[in-house]
Amino acid sequence: MAVTIQAGPRCPASPVAVYDGGVDQTTTAASAAPAVAADAVAAPAPSEVAVPSAEPTATAVPAVAPVDGRSAADRFMRRTLRVPETRKPVPESDTHRIFGFSIFLSATRCLLSYIVLPIVLPFLGLARGVGPWLGIPIGVLALYFDFLGIRRFWMADHHQRWLFTAVYAVVGAMVLTLLVVDLVDLLG
Repeated sequence: MAVTIQAGPRCPASPVAVYDGGVDQTTTAASAAPAVAADAVAAPAPSEVAVPSAEPTATAVPAVAPVDGRSAADRFMRRTLRVPETRKPVPESDTHRIFGFSIFLSATRCLLSYIVLPIVLPFLGLARGVGPWLGIPIGVLALYFDFLGIRRFWMADHHQRWLFTAVYAVVGAMVLTLLVVDLVDLLG
Protein backbone atom coordinates (compact mmCIF):
# COMPACT_ATOMS: atom_id res chain seq x y z
CA MET A 1 0.00 0.00 0.00
CA ALA A 2 1.29 3.44 -0.79
CA VAL A 3 0.96 6.44 1.48
CA THR A 4 0.67 9.71 -0.37
CA ILE A 5 1.78 12.91 1.31
CA GLN A 6 0.04 15.95 -0.06
CA ALA A 7 1.49 19.46 -0.03
CA GLY A 8 -0.51 21.52 2.44
CA PRO A 9 -0.63 25.03 3.80
CA ARG A 10 2.32 24.41 6.12
CA CYS A 11 4.62 23.24 3.29
CA PRO A 12 3.49 24.86 0.06
CA ALA A 13 6.70 24.30 -1.93
CA SER A 14 7.10 20.59 -1.22
CA PRO A 15 6.37 18.17 -4.05
CA VAL A 16 4.01 15.25 -3.64
CA ALA A 17 5.89 12.26 -2.22
CA VAL A 18 4.79 8.65 -2.39
CA TYR A 19 5.85 6.15 0.24
CA ASP A 20 5.46 2.53 -0.83
CA GLY A 21 6.33 0.91 2.47
CA GLY A 22 9.88 -0.04 1.53
CA VAL A 23 12.97 0.89 3.51
CA ASP A 24 15.41 3.23 1.82
CA GLN A 25 18.77 1.46 2.08
CA THR A 26 20.75 4.61 1.19
CA THR A 27 19.78 6.42 4.41
CA THR A 28 22.63 6.66 6.86
CA ALA A 29 22.57 7.53 10.53
CA ALA A 30 23.98 10.99 9.81
CA SER A 31 21.38 11.80 7.18
CA ALA A 32 18.60 10.34 9.30
CA ALA A 33 19.30 12.81 12.08
CA PRO A 34 16.93 15.76 12.08
CA ALA A 35 18.34 18.78 10.35
CA VAL A 36 18.00 22.10 12.06
CA ALA A 37 17.80 24.90 9.56
CA ALA A 38 15.97 28.15 9.30
CA ASP A 39 14.07 27.10 6.19
CA ALA A 40 13.44 23.50 7.27
CA VAL A 41 10.14 22.13 6.08
CA ALA A 42 7.90 20.84 8.80
CA ALA A 43 6.28 17.44 8.54
CA PRO A 44 2.77 17.48 7.18
CA ALA A 45 -0.11 17.48 9.58
CA PRO A 46 -1.72 14.10 10.26
CA SER A 47 -4.80 15.16 8.31
CA GLU A 48 -2.66 15.59 5.18
CA VAL A 49 -1.29 12.05 5.13
CA ALA A 50 -3.35 9.47 3.23
CA VAL A 51 -3.39 6.30 5.28
CA PRO A 52 -4.56 3.06 3.69
CA SER A 53 -7.89 1.89 4.99
CA ALA A 54 -8.50 -1.58 6.34
CA GLU A 55 -11.38 -2.23 3.96
CA PRO A 56 -10.49 -3.68 0.53
CA THR A 57 -10.85 -1.46 -2.48
CA ALA A 58 -12.38 -2.62 -5.75
CA THR A 59 -9.86 -2.87 -8.55
CA ALA A 60 -10.22 -3.87 -12.17
CA VAL A 61 -8.88 -7.43 -12.02
CA PRO A 62 -10.08 -10.01 -14.54
CA ALA A 63 -12.23 -12.76 -13.10
CA VAL A 64 -9.86 -15.48 -14.27
CA ALA A 65 -6.34 -14.21 -14.81
CA PRO A 66 -4.12 -16.44 -16.94
CA VAL A 67 -1.43 -18.01 -14.83
CA ASP A 68 1.27 -17.94 -17.49
CA GLY A 69 0.20 -14.76 -19.32
CA ARG A 70 -1.12 -16.64 -22.38
CA SER A 71 -4.43 -16.02 -24.06
CA ALA A 72 -7.22 -18.58 -23.88
CA ALA A 73 -6.63 -19.52 -27.54
CA ASP A 74 -2.92 -20.10 -26.88
CA ARG A 75 -3.68 -22.28 -23.87
CA PHE A 76 -6.26 -24.26 -25.91
CA MET A 77 -3.80 -24.88 -28.76
CA ARG A 78 -1.00 -25.86 -26.39
CA ARG A 79 -3.35 -28.31 -24.63
CA THR A 80 -4.62 -29.70 -27.97
CA LEU A 81 -1.11 -30.20 -29.33
CA ARG A 82 0.04 -31.62 -25.98
CA VAL A 83 2.84 -29.09 -25.59
CA PRO A 84 4.34 -29.44 -22.11
CA GLU A 85 4.54 -26.24 -20.09
CA THR A 86 7.66 -27.17 -18.16
CA ARG A 87 9.80 -28.16 -21.13
CA LYS A 88 12.53 -25.88 -22.44
CA PRO A 89 11.53 -24.33 -25.82
CA VAL A 90 12.74 -26.08 -28.97
CA PRO A 91 15.37 -24.12 -30.95
CA GLU A 92 13.93 -22.21 -33.91
CA SER A 93 16.43 -23.83 -36.31
CA ASP A 94 14.89 -27.25 -35.59
CA THR A 95 11.45 -25.75 -36.08
CA HIS A 96 12.33 -24.30 -39.48
CA ARG A 97 13.98 -27.56 -40.57
CA ILE A 98 10.86 -29.63 -39.78
CA PHE A 99 8.71 -26.99 -41.51
CA GLY A 100 10.78 -27.28 -44.68
CA PHE A 101 10.63 -31.07 -44.62
CA SER A 102 6.89 -31.28 -44.03
CA ILE A 103 6.15 -28.74 -46.77
CA PHE A 104 8.47 -30.71 -49.08
CA LEU A 105 6.50 -33.90 -48.38
CA SER A 106 3.19 -32.14 -48.97
CA ALA A 107 4.49 -30.62 -52.21
CA THR A 108 5.74 -34.04 -53.34
CA ARG A 109 2.30 -35.48 -52.66
CA CYS A 110 0.64 -32.74 -54.70
CA LEU A 111 3.12 -33.12 -57.58
CA LEU A 112 2.47 -36.85 -57.65
CA SER A 113 -1.29 -36.38 -57.61
CA TYR A 114 -1.54 -33.60 -60.18
CA ILE A 115 1.41 -34.09 -62.54
CA VAL A 116 3.27 -37.39 -62.26
CA LEU A 117 0.39 -39.85 -61.85
CA PRO A 118 -2.23 -38.38 -64.24
CA ILE A 119 0.14 -37.06 -66.96
CA VAL A 120 3.63 -38.58 -66.86
CA LEU A 121 2.80 -42.23 -66.09
CA PRO A 122 0.11 -42.58 -68.81
CA PHE A 123 2.43 -40.78 -71.24
CA LEU A 124 5.11 -43.36 -70.48
CA GLY A 125 2.54 -46.15 -70.85
CA LEU A 126 2.77 -47.30 -67.27
CA ALA A 127 -0.17 -48.99 -65.57
CA ARG A 128 -3.09 -46.95 -64.40
CA GLY A 129 -4.16 -47.38 -60.78
CA VAL A 130 -0.69 -46.98 -59.28
CA GLY A 131 -1.63 -43.53 -57.94
CA PRO A 132 -3.44 -44.53 -54.75
CA TRP A 133 -0.71 -47.01 -53.82
CA LEU A 134 1.88 -44.23 -53.94
CA GLY A 135 -0.34 -41.35 -52.83
CA ILE A 136 -1.79 -42.85 -49.65
CA PRO A 137 1.51 -43.59 -47.84
CA ILE A 138 3.03 -40.27 -48.91
CA GLY A 139 -0.17 -38.43 -47.88
CA VAL A 140 -0.22 -40.07 -44.43
CA LEU A 141 3.47 -39.27 -43.97
CA ALA A 142 2.90 -35.67 -45.09
CA LEU A 143 -0.01 -35.23 -42.65
CA TYR A 144 2.10 -36.67 -39.84
CA PHE A 145 4.92 -34.24 -40.53
CA ASP A 146 2.46 -31.37 -40.87
CA PHE A 147 1.21 -32.16 -37.37
CA LEU A 148 4.80 -32.41 -36.08
CA GLY A 149 5.60 -29.09 -37.73
CA ILE A 150 2.68 -27.32 -36.06
CA ARG A 151 3.63 -28.83 -32.72
CA ARG A 152 7.26 -27.78 -33.13
CA PHE A 153 6.27 -24.15 -33.74
CA TRP A 154 4.22 -24.23 -30.54
CA MET A 155 6.97 -25.98 -28.58
CA ALA A 156 9.45 -23.33 -29.72
CA ASP A 157 6.96 -20.66 -28.67
CA HIS A 158 7.68 -19.10 -32.06
CA HIS A 159 6.42 -15.55 -32.46
CA GLN A 160 4.64 -16.49 -35.72
CA ARG A 161 3.15 -19.78 -34.52
CA TRP A 162 -0.42 -18.77 -35.47
CA LEU A 163 0.62 -17.86 -39.02
CA PHE A 164 2.43 -21.15 -39.51
CA THR A 165 -0.47 -23.04 -37.97
CA ALA A 166 -2.75 -21.49 -40.62
CA VAL A 167 -0.29 -22.41 -43.41
CA TYR A 168 -0.08 -25.98 -42.12
CA ALA A 169 -3.86 -26.17 -41.84
CA VAL A 170 -4.34 -25.16 -45.49
CA VAL A 171 -1.64 -27.55 -46.73
CA GLY A 172 -2.97 -30.32 -44.50
CA ALA A 173 -6.52 -29.80 -45.81
CA MET A 174 -5.29 -30.18 -49.40
CA VAL A 175 -3.30 -33.32 -48.58
CA LEU A 176 -6.24 -34.77 -46.63
CA THR A 177 -8.54 -34.14 -49.59
CA LEU A 178 -6.13 -35.97 -51.90
CA LEU A 179 -5.87 -38.80 -49.38
CA VAL A 180 -9.66 -39.20 -49.29
CA VAL A 181 -9.81 -39.16 -53.12
CA ASP A 182 -7.13 -41.88 -53.24
CA LEU A 183 -8.97 -43.98 -50.64
CA VAL A 184 -12.23 -43.69 -52.59
CA ASP A 185 -10.40 -44.59 -55.83
CA LEU A 186 -8.71 -47.57 -54.18
CA LEU A 187 -11.83 -48.89 -52.43
CA GLY A 188 -14.38 -47.97 -55.08
